[in-house]
Amino acid sequence: MAGEVLPVLAEDDVVRAAQLIQQAYAPQNHLSSEDQRRLQQELFEVQRRPEAWGLVLPFLNNPDANVQFFGAHTLQVKIARDWDAFPADCASQLRDIVLELTGRAVSSGQNKVILRKLFVAITSLAIKLHPGQPSRWPDWVRSCISVFSALGVPREHILDFLAIVAEEMESVDLLPPSKAQMEATLADAIPVVVQAISDCIQSPAMQRSPHELDAALKCLQAWMSLLPSNSLTPFVPLLLSLMLPQSESPSPEFDEQSFIPASDTLQELLTKSALSDGAGTKTVTEPLLLWLDRYGDAIIRPTVSEGFVNEISHSLCKLLVALGEHSAMYFAKNIAAPAQLKDPTPCPFPLPTPLPAISHLVQNYLRLLLAYTALPGFYGVDEEESEMTLGFWYTFQEALWNADFGFDVAEDGDSGAQAEERERDMMPVAKAVYTELVSVLRRKVVWPPRPILSGWARDQRDKFQAYRRDVGDTLINAYYVLRDDMLAFYVNDVMQRLLTRQAHEGWEEIEATLHCVMAVQEAVPLEDSPHLRQVFGPEILGRLPKSGEDRVRRTALHLIGSYASWFTTQPAPVAESVASSPLMNAINYVVSALTDPNLCLFAANALRDLCDANRIALAPHISAFGELHASLTGIPDTEKAKVLQSIASVIQALPPVEGIPVVEAIVSPVVAKLFEALRLANQLPEEARAMAVLQLETLTGVAKGLTRATDTILALDESPELQTAMENMTRARADPRAVKLREAILSGVRTTVELWSTDASVSDALSDLFKAITALPSDVSVISLPPGPLLELVCLAAQRQLTAVWISLANMLINQLTPPTFLPTTFKPEPTPEASGIALNVLQVLLQTSLTMFAQPGAMVSNPDIVRAFFGCMEGFAQHFVPVFYRLPQELFNALIQCAISAMSLQERYSLVSVCTFLSSLIVRTASNDDLIGAKAAFAQAHGASIMRALLHGFAGVAPRSVLPNLLEHLSTLTGKYPAESKQWMTSILFADDFYPCRATDDAKSKFIKAVFGTRSLKRTREAVQQFTIVARGLEGSSFGYATVSM
Repeated sequence: MAGEVLPVLAEDDVVRAAQLIQQAYAPQNHLSSEDQRRLQQELFEVQRRPEAWGLVLPFLNNPDANVQFFGAHTLQVKIARDWDAFPADCASQLRDIVLELTGRAVSSGQNKVILRKLFVAITSLAIKLHPGQPSRWPDWVRSCISVFSALGVPREHILDFLAIVAEEMESVDLLPPSKAQMEATLADAIPVVVQAISDCIQSPAMQRSPHELDAALKCLQAWMSLLPSNSLTPFVPLLLSLMLPQSESPSPEFDEQSFIPASDTLQELLTKSALSDGAGTKTVTEPLLLWLDRYGDAIIRPTVSEGFVNEISHSLCKLLVALGEHSAMYFAKNIAAPAQLKDPTPCPFPLPTPLPAISHLVQNYLRLLLAYTALPGFYGVDEEESEMTLGFWYTFQEALWNADFGFDVAEDGDSGAQAEERERDMMPVAKAVYTELVSVLRRKVVWPPRPILSGWARDQRDKFQAYRRDVGDTLINAYYVLRDDMLAFYVNDVMQRLLTRQAHEGWEEIEATLHCVMAVQEAVPLEDSPHLRQVFGPEILGRLPKSGEDRVRRTALHLIGSYASWFTTQPAPVAESVASSPLMNAINYVVSALTDPNLCLFAANALRDLCDANRIALAPHISAFGELHASLTGIPDTEKAKVLQSIASVIQALPPVEGIPVVEAIVSPVVAKLFEALRLANQLPEEARAMAVLQLETLTGVAKGLTRATDTILALDESPELQTAMENMTRARADPRAVKLREAILSGVRTTVELWSTDASVSDALSDLFKAITALPSDVSVISLPPGPLLELVCLAAQRQLTAVWISLANMLINQLTPPTFLPTTFKPEPTPEASGIALNVLQVLLQTSLTMFAQPGAMVSNPDIVRAFFGCMEGFAQHFVPVFYRLPQELFNALIQCAISAMSLQERYSLVSVCTFLSSLIVRTASNDDLIGAKAAFAQAHGASIMRALLHGFAGVAPRSVLPNLLEHLSTLTGKYPAESKQWMTSILFADDFYPCRATDDAKSKFIKAVFGTRSLKRTREAVQQFTIVARGLEGSSFGYATVSM
């Protein structure tokens, strides 16, 4: 029969194909990668041919396992990819052949990898034959089981087959009706599948084949998401029966071969089944809690005492984590519930008499999980399990906050008073648990002493460092439960350790506690705290080392920086209280570390954060910062910029005129060094360029520091205080000293641009400086530069070498030519003639430079970053200066629009998005400007049809599917502003002989036009575009098509 259905190939052809496989995959053949690739390509070509069906039978009968595998693989591939070419009237015969071949393969003891391929092929065949009315293979799952049983296929392999069926169905791509039909046949097979798995689990171990239990449990895991809850609940006691000790004794032993797969299956049930997300507490949670109450200690006790996590203990940890994710709300509700467990479901182990209280079971679970969190040794070196438990403490804290304590699964019919009592009783227990947790985690983040740490590999250090960060996240959740008590615990801990510390002892324990305090900073409210006053006072910060001991000092610096904003809650330090001021203590500690090469970076960062957040409080101490500036000789140049930014932050809090001398003092030397670097450019080009970049970075830091710390709320910026501040700043900027300083900065920047604008490091530094040294009117400082001169420099740099950096800067500066008004108004203010003149000049330079580059073959494809930045910049011009487009030379404006239309055929998504956004903005802004009525009509006449053609070609197949929503928005803009013209354009383009080759018929095109112009609803237009796109691209009838063009 097989010969009638599958082609029979000449023996020589079969032998040659088999030899190809043996050459490619025989282990003794040491092929080069090129030869391997060539042979694989040849095999691929063989497999693609229609006659490759004829390889299946001879290959499966070949004694070589590689050839057998290729035969099974060919069968699967031909069914999945070439089914349309197979004779439809032979389908049922092929089905019988495949089932028979599979049965014979099992009987002959072929490799499981080959059997898996055959099982996948059967599933692929079912996907082709079952959907439809009538089905060509109804009830195919049970049909396969019957055939396999008749052929004597062992239960283990039937279970393997059923597992593959579920796995393949999970990922299959079918249209909803077909998928529903396939799912229905799986649902019909559920009783048979459940029975097969249950029979295997319940069989005595001696009557099962060695791998049968594994096959049954893997099958159950594969079907887990398909089984309804009433089919799953009977498996809980069955799975627990596989996790019982071999004998009841004080030190019971568990069978690893059954315990671990059963535990894995329970984890799947808890997380990926109909019983996940807290369902089935009576049938899942409580039996597991009872099992843990009886056997959990027996597993965890030797783990803790021996400091070694064996495979069973590791599996138990994973099960605890899965149960915690599943039942966190149950635990939260019942952590203090006094009621006894009622009517437990049958369990395969003896239950205690009397039954324990629910709270006992919950607290026992928490104790076991906490034992894994607290495993002895260092994470990543001695154990890998403690990190697995961290996520639970977040989930549990959320559950504690969200639990409804008026009702729980343990006690029905509570009165309000009982609910209040339970909530009152719950918090002390929860706090006790989290208090133990924060103590444990403090111990777990302690670094080992230096001799031990020196023996760690780099990846072990990195892993432990990452673990400390993860612990920090968990501590934040603990803080939400413990609040001030947590800070009190850590502060008392570190104070006690400082009091009792001996000279020969290390600082690892103290550093760990400081790390924990630092980790919770984001959760600590911004208010006065006696505990933080102790941390930053003489009792703790004053006792930390100020030399050597890099790790604890680095952590202290991080701690100070992270709490920089907290110091604003303290009274401003005055002369009499400087010594006891937490802020000045922190400043002094940070400054003392600036000269340490190992800590300078961290100290500079901390100082910057402190000064930025506390600039007003520190302003009276500006003289001390002047002394700091004078002593910067010992600080590396790379960190000096941050220190100067810190000083600048303090200067910003001074009255503007008073700050000018100090600004001069810190900026003038930097500008002088910049000119020195420029002078040395010819003699020492590399050193001079690096020196110039450093000075630019320093100027950037100073400019950031001098910018106001508080965000401007435009609607409220007409306040008298702000107006006064702006007037004071205007007077200060007019001061000859400030004018001279700005001129010097601009001169140095101009020369830098002329000399080094093509250097990537210099252009990046200039970009950062331009962003920092320009500002809105409310944020201007004495050194802020106006956008006009900087735009001139940007144009100069872009002409020398066009990059996305310069175009993006131009976009930013163009926006600043028309700063937002401080008075709320309905109308956007008109730009000044001066601003419009600058914008026109800049636009012409950028267009001439960019369009010249884009005209080169392949330039737009090769430079997507420049394309994105360019059209983003053009969109900025359209937003703020749309009239200047129509003051351009006509040929230049036409070249821009033609470039945009060409760019709509690009395949890079973000380039296309930026083009569509620009064109839409240009059309909308032109149409909404009463002075541009003539321009609107001329634009449509010159470019409307070309834009519509690009859009329609994009829908038909030119544009990637990811940008279809953007094309749709652009189409809506075009049809909305030019409705009559758009209908004419669309009709003539769609029915033109040269329209983009696609699958859309004339009828589909007519329906598309009618749908678009028959509604003003964006939703209807979206549906019309989506339908046309699917039809035009030949994706009709494909779920992939509907999914990928959805808008």
